[in-house]
Amino acid sequence: MKSRKGQLVSQHLENVSREALEKYQDIIKNYIRGRHGIYALFRRDRLYYVGLASNLRNRLKHHLKDRHAYTWDRFSVYLTIKDEHLHELEALVMRIASPKGNRQTGKLIRSQDLRPEFKRAINKYYRKEIKSIFGQSERDAGEKEETNVIVGRQPILGPYVTKRFEIRFRFKGKLYRATVRKDGAIFYKGIVYNSPSLAARAIIGHAANGWTIWTYERSPGDWITLDFLRKK
Repeated sequence: MKSRKGQLVSQHLENVSREALEKYQDIIKNYIRGRHGIYALFRRDRLYYVGLASNLRNRLKHHLKDRHAYTWDRFSVYLTIKDEHLHELEALVMRIASPKGNRQTGKLIRSQDLRPEFKRAINKYYRKEIKSIFGQSERDAGEKEETNVIVGRQPILGPYVTKRFEIRFRFKGKLYRATVRKDGAIFYKGIVYNSPSLAARAIIGHAANGWTIWTYERSPGDWITLDFLRKK
């Protein structure tokens, strides 16, 4: 028996004619009545509209008479086990396919738009290129210098860090937060630490591997251990 771990779609019915929905409603309702999922309406084999519904039968029946009534000729439905990601799935399809029947663009509410970060990375790349060509310092090329850098010792995270970000870990039911500075040093409660392990030890009270204890948010909601930075 195949495992259903992580499964989203449990059943699907694809490329069915509009006429079949009208003629065989009693048969189709046996499959989709009371079921939730994603559905798609097609016009001449091209995606026209995509939507989600907690009751697919009622929604499709409604589309036989609403403003979309005569703008589609085939449909597909995808029955899902859970509905927690339906809005994101709908938004993805709308953003990728841009169906003509959908009036709005799908909104990825919790997703981070990487375009600003991508632009900054490109700018940094060209600043370094200018430096190598003309011998300019990074400050002359527009690179902001991190202040309050620890003198005499190099923070272990230094080679893997380009900007400030938050790290955290849970110990004995309590969540601890710290900040990784642009120079790679870790700032926690007014004290600067040069390694994740030293910062973790200050909280736990004994030696610990800070690389596998501290986590950072790689993308919205996706917290992974600092050790991943060394593997990139």
